[in-house]
Amino acid sequence: MFLTGSPGTDASTQPAGWVPSLAVTTVAAGADRTVADPGVGRGPQWLEDFLRRRLADIIGLRRDLHAHPELSHRETRTTAMIEQWLTAAGISHHGLPGSTGVIAEIDGHGGSRRAPVVGLRADIDALPLREGSGLPFASTVPGVAHACGHDVHLAVLLGAALALQESAALTGPVRLLFQPAEEVMSGGAKDVIAAGGIDGVDLLFALHCDPRTEAGRIGLKVGPITSTSDLIELRLSGQGGHTSRPHLTADLVNALGMVITGLPLLITRRLDPQAAAVMVWGAVQAGDAPNAIPQEGVLRGTLRLKRRDAWDVAEALIRELVAGLLAPTGVTYELTVQRGVPPVENDSSATALLRAGAVAALGPDAAVDAEQSTGAEDFAEMLELAPGALARLGVWDGQSEQCDLHSARFVADERSIPAGIRLLVHTVLAAQADGRRVADA
Repeated sequence: MFLTGSPGTDASTQPAGWVPSLAVTTVAAGADRTVADPGVGRGPQWLEDFLRRRLADIIGLRRDLHAHPELSHRETRTTAMIEQWLTAAGISHHGLPGSTGVIAEIDGHGGSRRAPVVGLRADIDALPLREGSGLPFASTVPGVAHACGHDVHLAVLLGAALALQESAALTGPVRLLFQPAEEVMSGGAKDVIAAGGIDGVDLLFALHCDPRTEAGRIGLKVGPITSTSDLIELRLSGQGGHTSRPHLTADLVNALGMVITGLPLLITRRLDPQAAAVMVWGAVQAGDAPNAIPQEGVLRGTLRLKRRDAWDVAEALIRELVAGLLAPTGVTYELTVQRGVPPVENDSSATALLRAGAVAALGPDAAVDAEQSTGAEDFAEMLELAPGALARLGVWDGQSEQCDLHSARFVADERSIPAGIRLLVHTVLAAQADGRRVADA
């Protein structure tokens, strides 16, 4: 899909008063943008009417985003599209200073001052990998793909925003956070926070695609629903030498091997097993010749933990264990531990509102129990400042192979888009009604 105007047009280059048409034209996506709606007929009537009129447009937007993914902090075209759609809908917004991403607000149509300010967040960046989904609207950008579903997150949030903007049922403000750079450390949540995106927000909600849950179902959990994530880099150096005389030098590859196998094992013996430490090396480089001990080597990996208390002591423990493992080897080393994000801690009241929203939007069987993931999410940093919850948005079609997030073959069932829109709309309305009841008590 391209907005009216030249492909990828930035609104700032257009004549004064220019507003993009919300009509879409397809981009290698096929003409049919009809998608089954898992919540059709559940109301309210104004939401039914909105989805009947606008769902095909939103599906077209999602397919365009999928075909034109952008990496973290480079989401310029994506940001321009968000701003164009918000402008056309009459929703006030501004870009993040010195970054990509957008903060917007729906004023609640002059509703009650007692209604809480509800924040809705979606991440917008893609991953540096080659897509292998076979979709007709697969990535046209070499080596970049929306393999984590952020295009779906964006489309759902924008669809919910447009619906709420039209609704007379909205009685309080809604903050819309289109966050860049979730896939990197340090993530874009910090940019949103620094720009004041969480200021004044009373409740905060987000969704994340779940390829293990069927479209039309919503995974919910009170308490931690994701884990921590830290990056570890270890650089070793030594004199180098001949493999026939390792006693005359420091055997650097052997030292790397000791850390590769020893550190993950020792971590699990020093931390409470309930922390569920997952330490995996993703990259190792050292040497080229089979008969030469190299002078330098590097090792990179991640440590993930399910408990915040274990995360708080993990760096000191890693430094202690690495020092002990390498002390007998004679190598010198430089260890970097890049602290990532804490677990997403779902507030019980906010999770209850999501559950009520899921039932109202999609039926009594829509809400299902979710387990804590060993993946990480920088939405956790926002929840340090405002209570809220993250829900798992089912995107499996119920029949195809279940390809995990970050897989080149990951495919999201587009029925999840109307399901997600309905969920966010109903959750916002439930939160504002609940907030008024508390204020009136």
